[in-house]
Amino acid sequence: MTTTVEPAAPTDVDPVHRVTISRVIRSEWSKLWSLRSSWATLGIALLFLVGLGTVAAALYSPTGPMGSDHSGGAAVTLALSGTNLAALAVGALGVLLSAGEYGTGMVRSTFAAVPKRLPVLWAKSLVLGPTAFLSCTVAAVASFLFGSAILHGQAIAVSLGHADVLRCLVGAGFYLGFVAVLGVTVGMLVRNSAAGIAILAGVVLVLPGLTGLLPGSWSDTVNRFLPSSAGQSLTSATQPAHLFGPAAGLFVLVGWAIVLLAGAAYRLRRTDV
Repeated sequence: MTTTVEPAAPTDVDPVHRVTISRVIRSEWSKLWSLRSSWATLGIALLFLVGLGTVAAALYSPTGPMGSDHSGGAAVTLALSGTNLAALAVGALGVLLSAGEYGTGMVRSTFAAVPKRLPVLWAKSLVLGPTAFLSCTVAAVASFLFGSAILHGQAIAVSLGHADVLRCLVGAGFYLGFVAVLGVTVGMLVRNSAAGIAILAGVVLVLPGLTGLLPGSWSDTVNRFLPSSAGQSLTSATQPAHLFGPAAGLFVLVGWAIVLLAGAAYRLRRTDV
């Protein structure tokens, strides 16, 4: 009589890991901080904010163009003197985080691990945007505090609790976080780091000046809808007549973010690597 022995079931089966947004976010977080360029670029942005703001306060003269502004706006303007250059730095970091993978070919491994692709875009934005917002807000506050120490005794000196000061500093952080996300979307759209950084520089630094070439009232109308002008409305204690107020400027930036993320998502889904 023979006995049939059933083979034992394997006991060490490899677990199946599902692709979830939290895991993709952890992956993108590791990518961000594993690159020396991320540390360097973000550090340069913070240096622009703190360094240029402190230098501007040190160079302040009561007989200069801001000497007659005692509303608190002058002190904030000096503290945020490096915002445009910081925007260029964090935007370039966003481009490198997305388009850089296309240059190295790593994007194939990324999309092999995340076949649906769109979670990669959301994760990159959710990692870099808040990181830029928090770090740049801290840098803006530090710039203001250093400047306040230098301006102590001057007529324009105000405290952090003065009306609209904290709102402007947090607004600067929000604007720079938006520019970082803008860099991610531009990188996903053009898939080339050099081209992406050039486009970003054009939008942030060059395009606002070109609107002055438009005829009549078109210039002010178009200019107020630009990301840089919306950012200015968030960081200005006294609102220029040709710009939106802080709330409307915030909605303009959110609208730009939605449009650009939608465009990058469409390109990811419709085109191959």
